[in-house]
Amino acid sequence: MAIKLAIAALILVVALGAFVATRPDRFRIERNAHVAAPPATVFALINNLRRFDTWNPYRSEPAPGVTQSFAGPDEGPGASFTYGGGKSGDGRMTIVESQPGARVVLKLEFFKPFEATNQAVFTLTPENGGTRVSWSMEGENTLLGKVMSLVVNMDTMLGKDFERGLANLDAAARSGAPSTTASAQPGATPAPAL
Repeated sequence: MAIKLAIAALILVVALGAFVATRPDRFRIERNAHVAAPPATVFALINNLRRFDTWNPYRSEPAPGVTQSFAGPDEGPGASFTYGGGKSGDGRMTIVESQPGARVVLKLEFFKPFEATNQAVFTLTPENGGTRVSWSMEGENTLLGKVMSLVVNMDTMLGKDFERGLANLDAAARSGAPSTTASAQPGATPAPAL
């Protein structure tokens, strides 16, 4: 009887492994929203990581033991934010491409609790006196990601965060937040900007 159970368990593991292997090798999540502000205003809220923090849906006040730092220029390519020690793990986001009023590309590096490198892209298009903002994230679907996709719909889960972030971005753009880095709240954490 024990041999039959072991064989059945082995068959189940092999079948599950074969099914997991059929999952896509890459993932992509995207949400779009209309923001009631011109592209230049919206761009300024994305292209400066301190200002990004004024609307980021992952923003949280730092907890004891959490480290965070900004490095590089205040905005545009080379601007980066590093965080660590909290529930969100350790990571870094860096602006790698910046086209004024049109596009910002971020490299997202996650170090803990798991390693991954993804890309987030914000595309801005003038629309009805405002801006159509597309926020996408894509990357490699690792073995862990493939297994997780069996029980968690990442598009639905992260998509809700993107939708909340785009609504926050619209509110920040409507409020006419100052365009200087002094408008960012000190000590806030834009962890992980997906």
